[in-house]
Amino acid sequence: MIFYIGAIFVIVTLYPWNELDSIGSPFVATFAKIGITAAAGIINFVVVTAALSGCNSGIYSAGRMLYTLGVNGQAPKIFTKVSGNGVPLLGTIGVLAGLVIGVVLSYIAPKNLFVYVYSASVLPGMVPWFVILISQIQFRKMKKAEMKNHPFKMPFAPVSNYVTIAFLIAVLIGMWFNDETRMSLVAGIVFLGLVTVCYFVFGIGRSAEPAASKRKKILDHPQ
Repeated sequence: MIFYIGAIFVIVTLYPWNELDSIGSPFVATFAKIGITAAAGIINFVVVTAALSGCNSGIYSAGRMLYTLGVNGQAPKIFTKVSGNGVPLLGTIGVLAGLVIGVVLSYIAPKNLFVYVYSASVLPGMVPWFVILISQIQFRKMKKAEMKNHPFKMPFAPVSNYVTIAFLIAVLIGMWFNDETRMSLVAGIVFLGLVTVCYFVFGIGRSAEPAASKRKKILDHPQ
């Protein structure tokens, strides 16, 4: 947080905030202004290595997530196939296939794809916060006796939860009335709808296997 705020502070002290769009990358422009002429190459190198690192960790975690969903009956069973070393082979291949599709679509529609993909992630990114806040409210209601002697007292709870939920709802309402962010809200609703349909198709009633047996399968095939 310190580095993020500090970097933004340095940039806005050198350039007016309403002129940043006209100077290209503000980080490159800032480095160039202090005499580092190779700034563009440095920034591009950092961005590319960060993207590759994020892609690598995404493939690792998403492949294992597909495997676990398959074991739980919430995704096609084909994703439960593992290699001799216990690597979720088909789950990883499925993730790689999605990346290839993304690269192709990015080549076909480079200007629109990022907007749609980013927009689809905004609303789903807010859903966990709603779930966390509501879960905490319900948990404290169910465990009133334990909460009385709990060592950590949530400041202003449960009012703070309701206030935060109200702010999140206000953000969603503001997104709808703002022409630039309405697409994010619509794309997020469509994406959540598709995920919900997939859950009902693949997730409910697909596996009546006891939870203990599912855990044993996962332990027998280390991820």
